[in-house]
Amino acid sequence: MDLEQRVIELESRQAFQDDTIAALNDVVVEQQQVIERLKLQVAALARRQEEIQGQFGIAEDEAPPPHY
Repeated sequence: MDLEQRVIELESRQAFQDDTIAALNDVVVEQQQVIERLKLQVAALARRQEEIQGQFGIAEDEAPPPHY
């Protein structure tokens, strides 16, 4: 394999790797957005659970009923 063919092969590999890195970056960005939304949902559910516990006077250290 002569030098020109080797350079062409390396350039092709680099272009493919650049495309792969860009695609992986897009996936990571999308996953981070999903994680942020899930964090907000979990926080909202935790607040809602605390509100409900406060309304019904449920203590966290209360033992579960015997049938559990």
